[in-house]
Amino acid sequence: MDRHPDASTPLATLLDLAHRARHAGEAVELDFLAVNGSHALAPYRQAALWFEDRGVCALSGVVQIEANAPYVQWLGRLVAALQQDGQARALGAAEVAPELAQEWADWLPAYALWLPIAPGAQGHPARGGLLLARDIPWLDSELPLLTEWADILRHAWTARTPPLALSPLALRARLRRRRAHEAAQRLPWWRRRVPQVALAIAALLCVPVRLTVLAPGELVPANPAAIRSPLEGVIAAIDVKPNQAVKKGDPLFHFDQAQLESRDAVAAQALATAEAEYRQALQQVLADGKSRNQLAVLQGKIEERRAEAGFVHGQLERSTVLSPRDGIALFDDAGEWSGRPVGTGERIMRIASPRDVEVEAWLAVGDALPLESGAPLKLYLASSPLDPVTATVRYVAYEAQARPDGSYAYRVRARLDGDTGQRVGLKGTAKLSGAWAPLAYWILRRPLAAMRQMIGL
Repeated sequence: MDRHPDASTPLATLLDLAHRARHAGEAVELDFLAVNGSHALAPYRQAALWFEDRGVCALSGVVQIEANAPYVQWLGRLVAALQQDGQARALGAAEVAPELAQEWADWLPAYALWLPIAPGAQGHPARGGLLLARDIPWLDSELPLLTEWADILRHAWTARTPPLALSPLALRARLRRRRAHEAAQRLPWWRRRVPQVALAIAALLCVPVRLTVLAPGELVPANPAAIRSPLEGVIAAIDVKPNQAVKKGDPLFHFDQAQLESRDAVAAQALATAEAEYRQALQQVLADGKSRNQLAVLQGKIEERRAEAGFVHGQLERSTVLSPRDGIALFDDAGEWSGRPVGTGERIMRIASPRDVEVEAWLAVGDALPLESGAPLKLYLASSPLDPVTATVRYVAYEAQARPDGSYAYRVRARLDGDTGQRVGLKGTAKLSGAWAPLAYWILRRPLAAMRQMIGL
């Protein structure tokens, strides 16, 4: 069959164009056929294809469109105004708005023809059409042929790109059809779909929901015994392993005793020297009464040396630190402490009871919401996300603290609702629940807070 009929047979030309439209391989090929192939049905000088979702997507004689070009921008405004009524019609500068008519002569010939291709129907909710322009008026005999060609193009585009049922354009087209149907039936406002949907959304936004927020959480000991350095020195070795169970009185770590023993020996020798000086002075008093005044001074020196020797000896006795209670030794690595100098009061480890566990969460400043004592909390551990740990908020810190990542957060402590088999130190995500509030407030709480911070109201 000949696919290139003579131009004198318009019907055969239309059938050939319809065949090519049905068998177009790509959408670009169909766009090209619309702006360039239509010339076989009726001569024109310029053609432009426009869709509501794509804008001006094809121009006759142009391979690539520059979206920011003045001509394309003006065409977009023109065809957006023409598609309002959805009817095919011939037009000129006098039939368009004055702001568009002022530039008509700069961009288009005197006579144009607008052919709606997708009027926003159910098959193709994105409205669009084909604009043809030439220097001579359009004939009445050409309009039916071009209108049928536009309908063929509409069918081809609908078959190639079926719209999504829930796309914004499809919903908007469905809303337009529904409003037109309701206006035709003259329904009262409470029976129309838009007011009904608005009332349903308003009722939904008033549904009370619980304010919730997520925060990083961790299982921590509730009342641990902090083991701190009793003196200033160098730790010789740690006598326990991390997470080792210990009993009360078990040695935890000890200091390097070489320096302490030396200081103890020096202090003991100084005390013995002071006592010898006192005895010698006491004998001199028996022979010479004038040296009696020195006895009080020497006796005070003895007490000073005795106190110093007792202090140094006490440090030597405290050089081995014992556990004050039964529990588990919590610290990082024993190797990091061996040979490390520490100051008095520096925390070395903690002793915690295995069952004395609670939840610690860090509530970011931006997520802070009113939390009262007794508010529910759930901790979803990373090791067991399907088995949350339930707890009750015990207190929320009144002041935000700096976190290692540079942010500020409020410390939240919560006691467990029951015994858990999870160990101390496991981390996860805590879900904190606050008071009840309307769904609208739950949705707009963060945007409103950000807006207030920006505008200062």
